[in-house]
Amino acid sequence: MAIEIGTGTDLRGEDCTKAAVRAVKDALHRNGLTVADALGFPKSAMLVDIRVGVPDPASVDLAEVAAAAPYGVVTAEAVVGGLKAPASSGGFTLIANAIVSVSFDMEAV
Repeated sequence: MAIEIGTGTDLRGEDCTKAAVRAVKDALHRNGLTVADALGFPKSAMLVDIRVGVPDPASVDLAEVAAAAPYGVVTAEAVVGGLKAPASSGGFTLIANAIVSVSFDMEAV
């Protein structure tokens, strides 16, 4: 039904979860989906699939990433991606990319 894309950063903390959550929120807050109402489904019936690309996917708290979605049946996955860039003050800045897809379990009419 819909695909939303977002970017999030953690400028100094080198926290992939923080960057991933920010990427999901960026994706979700760019759009207002009214498709549930248009199709007569409750928002809780939305199937929300989240995939975040981060430099260290094993460090991501997927429950925290999934909790960034306000409703629906949510699945979250972290994969290798994003960017780990040296910061001018030392350390690294992390950039995460998120793809959020929203669908419904529907029967063909």
